[in-house]
Amino acid sequence: MKRSASVAILLASGVLAACSTQQPLSKPLDYKSDAPKTTANSLEVPPDLTAPQVQNKYNLPGGVTAANVDAGEPAVGSPVAVNQLDNIKMERAGTQRWLLVGNKKAAELWPVLKAFWQENGFVIKTEDPGLGIMETDWAENRAKLPNDGLRKLLETVGLGSVYSTGERDKFRIRLENTPQGTEVYFSHRGMEEVYADNSKTNTVWQPRATDPNLEAELLGRFMMRLGMNEEKARDQVKQTLAKPAKPQDPIVDGQLQLSDGFDRAWRRVGLALDRVGLVVTDRDRSQGLYYVKPAKGDTDKEESGGFWSNLAFWKSKDGQGVKPTEPEYRIKLVEQGNGTTALQIQDKQGKPLSDAFVKAALGKLQTELQ
Repeated sequence: MKRSASVAILLASGVLAACSTQQPLSKPLDYKSDAPKTTANSLEVPPDLTAPQVQNKYNLPGGVTAANVDAGEPAVGSPVAVNQLDNIKMERAGTQRWLLVGNKKAAELWPVLKAFWQENGFVIKTEDPGLGIMETDWAENRAKLPNDGLRKLLETVGLGSVYSTGERDKFRIRLENTPQGTEVYFSHRGMEEVYADNSKTNTVWQPRATDPNLEAELLGRFMMRLGMNEEKARDQVKQTLAKPAKPQDPIVDGQLQLSDGFDRAWRRVGLALDRVGLVVTDRDRSQGLYYVKPAKGDTDKEESGGFWSNLAFWKSKDGQGVKPTEPEYRIKLVEQGNGTTALQIQDKQGKPLSDAFVKAALGKLQTELQ
């Protein structure tokens, strides 16, 4: 796929993007799904995440089947909108934000959550209501494009796709049942189209930084979709924006020391793993364990920009790749008893890994946990 946006279009879209960050819930959003085409240069990196095999499966309310959910039907016997507005709260730790919807189970929120993403122009790529996991397809925010006469003319004749921002977004959505209600997490992943070489004849897609403010924007809009008015939702987002910067959690003796108790650390680490593109294949909260592996294809291309490929932990001294077969690891959280929690990385049997790999991997997670 060749870059179709001119320099002028990209500059204009950059101005729009800069203006859109001034007020919460005011970012121009007009997403349109852009499923990858089957070409050699299609948007294929990072690859799709596979549905994790996790514990704590969520049973849908009585009378609701997978077919009901796919058809967008509401849960039987439970309202789609949440009427007790005081029970919806946005929380924050560092750059991470999530919603706590009190007195509601994950299965009750599932139909409205799916409808929310579809109403905002996304196609649901993968979903598993029983596990509380949903992932959108790649989509382009067409609101970043200039709305000029040429664009309108091209769209009239069916050629509107020649205008492109050169950016795509996708989101992973995770629901966690808690004694207080349901925690709702949105994690963003982005790609951008860049020239492959100085000749500027071919382009490739590469990962771009996650956007925590975009996550907060969509969480705020989901609060409105649940029934909260815009003013209250805007205030909730503003409160999380005003938090002071959190000091960086230190790495000590091969462990990342998180200045949080176990419950908060568990939530933060789960969202960080989603953000960096790791697939959680299993988890055991009672033991503080996340079992993770790279997304499919992440070890096939060093330039893929995925979590493990950036570490290059399998490279030999002569620069030749020595790639593992389906590498799997354990992220272990250990409560310290003084309001802190230690994060460790182990192999899938719980054995220690090389110091160099642990240091690099912990550094990557340390960045996402700020």
